[in-house]
Amino acid sequence: MLEWINSKAEFDEIRKKNGEFLALFFYGDFSDSARRALQEIEDFKKNNEKISIYGVDVSRVKGIHHEFNVKKVPTVLVIQKGKEIEKIEGVQSAQFYERSFNHANPVFKKSKKGNDSVAPRVVVYSTPTCPACNSAKAYFRRKGVRFRDIDVSRDQQAAESLVRRSGQMAVPQIDINGQLIVGFDQARIDRLLFN
Repeated sequence: MLEWINSKAEFDEIRKKNGEFLALFFYGDFSDSARRALQEIEDFKKNNEKISIYGVDVSRVKGIHHEFNVKKVPTVLVIQKGKEIEKIEGVQSAQFYERSFNHANPVFKKSKKGNDSVAPRVVVYSTPTCPACNSAKAYFRRKGVRFRDIDVSRDQQAAESLVRRSGQMAVPQIDINGQLIVGFDQARIDRLLFN
């Protein structure tokens, strides 16, 4: 079962106790998406009891979501050694959370055939109004692929860097372990990720 934080003071104690790794699930009962995500988080937690993940109901406990600049629910924040390393917004599957935590939490790391599995580094450069960007991100979520989303309409430096790398201003552009794909080229994505 997910443990819920009841006050800012309780959160401060939890943060001290879980200095190496902490995950926060920001929730609001007013959100259908948050209620769906809660079910996925609880399914994930049943099979992964060692993971330190705590629920924060933004309607009951004020201030914590402001501290981490969380603007919508559901959001999962992954904190390692006091530093935010990942922010996962929206409803994800229990399998998606498992893949995400697998590579963030030293307690949770598993090995495959004796070797530590290494997640691919995936970055999606997108804009909010781009249908192909949304399709690419939805595809990664369905496949359980963890990715970082950079909104180039808000990050001018990232946009300029991207144009220097690819020579193109189009979105999405997807970086998989340093290889840049312009557009949502599912066949090429599958070759780089799953072959």
